[in-house]
Amino acid sequence: MALSFRLVTTSEDIEAAAQLADKIWREYYIGIISAGQIDYMLDKFQSVRAIADQIEHQGYEYYLMQADGIHAGYLAIKPEDSKLFLSKFYLLKEHRGRGYGSRAIRFLVDLCRERKLHAIWLTVNRHNASSIAVYERNGFRTVRTQVADIGGGYVMDDYVMEKEVPLVEA
Repeated sequence: MALSFRLVTTSEDIEAAAQLADKIWREYYIGIISAGQIDYMLDKFQSVRAIADQIEHQGYEYYLMQADGIHAGYLAIKPEDSKLFLSKFYLLKEHRGRGYGSRAIRFLVDLCRERKLHAIWLTVNRHNASSIAVYERNGFRTVRTQVADIGGGYVMDDYVMEKEVPLVEA
């Protein structure tokens, strides 16, 4: 199956990313965080308004992941100094287990090399065992833990993980 990554550039793309977020988060995170926190985080970080602001004013790039032309998920990145911050990385349930996560990480490694960035870093909920396993299989290691107050009485209880990216392929 052909997997492609399309930069989000239009209001239709932003709407598609927000719709993917709403579906994925409500299905996936209900066993990890509360429904109230899901609603809060979707509104604050993954609504059409929030995504547009991140792209237009905060330096984020969103990519729609498409499997044979069908939306399979999305990711958001932000270059920071000499590293790439992987802010969002989500796949629809029916597209998990097909190797798309590993392919997306290879896409990000290629972006890092093009942009001369030496690492990818991310935060992942400490109770999100399946995502942590995917990251570890793809060369990420936990560098620290952090608890971040995100407002609304909620916190993000995360591992910070990082993958070094050699500028030339080994």
